[in-house]
Amino acid sequence: MSGASVPLAGPARLSATSRLEKSLWLPIAVVVVLTLFFSFATDSFASLRNFTAITGQAATLLIVCLGSTFVILMGSIDLSVGAIVLLVGAASVMALNAWHLSLAVIPLAALLGAILGSVNGLIYVRGRIPSFVVTLGTLSMFTGIALQILQGRAIEYDDNVFDQIAIGQLIHRLPNIALCAVVAWLVVVVVAARTRFGRYMYLIGGGEAVSRTSGVPVARYKVYAFTLSGLLAGVGAVLSVARLGAAGPSLGSDLLLNSLAAIVVGGTSLAGGTGGPHRTLIGVLIISILDNGLNLMGVSQYTQLVIKGAVVVAAVLVSQERVRTGVVK
Repeated sequence: MSGASVPLAGPARLSATSRLEKSLWLPIAVVVVLTLFFSFATDSFASLRNFTAITGQAATLLIVCLGSTFVILMGSIDLSVGAIVLLVGAASVMALNAWHLSLAVIPLAALLGAILGSVNGLIYVRGRIPSFVVTLGTLSMFTGIALQILQGRAIEYDDNVFDQIAIGQLIHRLPNIALCAVVAWLVVVVVAARTRFGRYMYLIGGGEAVSRTSGVPVARYKVYAFTLSGLLAGVGAVLSVARLGAAGPSLGSDLLLNSLAAIVVGGTSLAGGTGGPHRTLIGVLIISILDNGLNLMGVSQYTQLVIKGAVVVAAVLVSQERVRTGVVK
């Protein structure tokens, strides 16, 4: 019996390696192709000034996506990230204006985001309600609270020190906001690869029933994942406020589509158990380059939505080749 299984090991490993290479190198190839295309299609794309603009735009998206990646990795979904960004952004501006907290508002924003994320996780776990339904409901709740705070208008802040998070450049041509995003990405990649939390996310996404049988405290780690998603959405919110100089009703409105698109395009499967935050960076680059390049070409916002939607569908079709099954849920 053991002798019969030995010949299968080589082809199995080869097949797994080829699937891994395909899922990793294809998004990288898309980044290269998009960069070359927009460099030839527009005069201003391949410039240092535009590099600064792209990295600044991508920073908030990357930070928000990092937390959402863990939720998707375990086979769930968080539709409320944009609403959390809006609510935390509105609360941050109010706190800046009322108490002049300056940089101290960052940990407070992270804490508020973590609380909102834990609310999602607790309702999901304790209520045994699908994460799609839970976060769809809290999306509406958080948005409503934020709009009540803002009263339908944009609120500016006045804090020169806080401004440096966005407009300052410790590294020439790299905004501080982008530097923060890179540091966050490195930390999260290490967490995913080297910690029990990261391993459990893959295990739960790969098979929740098996994880329970193996002794993994599934319910607790599901709450942890949503809490982390909310925490990073809170950080992304305060950085976005620093970049824009205000919080308005449209803050975070594009993050739901863009975050899901970046995570899926990067190679994290919606079925769970495959991918990770290291690939999310590639997806964020694709979405950010696509947005920037299409804007420089003068493509309308409506057409951009069509193109982004097509990119997401194409990415899911490609990823389905890795997880082809007889049943589609």
